[in-house]
Amino acid sequence: MSVAERSEEEVLVAAGTPLRPLDPSDASPDEGVVKDLPLIDEKAVEQLTEGLLSHYLPDLQRSKSALQELTQNQVVLLETLEQEISKFKECNTIPEIDALFSEAKHYHSKLVNIRNEMMMLHEKTTKLKKRALKLQQKKQKEELEREQQREKELEREKQLTAKPARRT
Repeated sequence: MSVAERSEEEVLVAAGTPLRPLDPSDASPDEGVVKDLPLIDEKAVEQLTEGLLSHYLPDLQRSKSALQELTQNQVVLLETLEQEISKFKECNTIPEIDALFSEAKHYHSKLVNIRNEMMMLHEKTTKLKKRALKLQQKKQKEELEREQQREKELEREKQLTAKPARRT
């Protein structure tokens, strides 16, 4: 006899369900289960199992795939969130970077000023060296002229000195 052919009363009795409402004085519902097990048909259990699985399995598979998709989406969201957090951390360092750039600008202007001063000092020293060289050359020329003048004077004095006459 199949499950469909059994009367509702037999199915209820086979499943351990009482035909009348339960009283508090009634025994536990699990009491008669061991006695009823031999009455349950193995084929019926198999068919009920298949029916139960065929009824719930598609929903469970859809739920499983939906959970997998949600998990993948969560992973993507977590990665995106980590990227956004790193961007915010970078934004917090922007004032520090601005401070570094302003400090670099300040030191750059100092370097430019020092370079300009060095170029000016180089020009001055070059001019002073040229002037010193000219002065040295002028001094040497004057000394040479004095020396030549002295020699001429000595030569003239020699010529002006009285010469004894020669006896011939």
